[in-house]
Amino acid sequence: MKDLLGILNDLRRPKLLIRAARIGVQDYRRSSCLNRILGQGQTPRPGEAVMRLIEIEADIDEQRRTADASYSVTRHVEVLTAMMGEARLLGDTAR
Repeated sequence: MKDLLGILNDLRRPKLLIRAARIGVQDYRRSSCLNRILGQGQTPRPGEAVMRLIEIEADIDEQRRTADASYSVTRHVEVLTAMMGEARLLGDTAR
C-alpha cells in the first residue's frame, strides 16, 4: 500500500483548483478548518485527517466529474486546502 504522501502526489486535479488551494494553504488554520470539514470533536492527528480528507475529496471530485448539481467548487478548494495543510504537517512530523 502506498503511503499517504504518495497518494497525495498521485492525485490529478485541474490546475485552477490546485492553484486556489495553494493560495488558501498559506492561511490554513487547522482547528477551525478541520472542524468545519470533519465536524466538531477532537481534532485528529495529521495522518488520520489526511485519510478522511482523501475520502471526502474523492466524493467531491466525483461530483465534479459527473457534473452533479450539488458540486461546490468552494467546498472542493476548502478540502484540497486542508489536505495540503495536513500533508505539510505530516511531512514535518516525518522528518
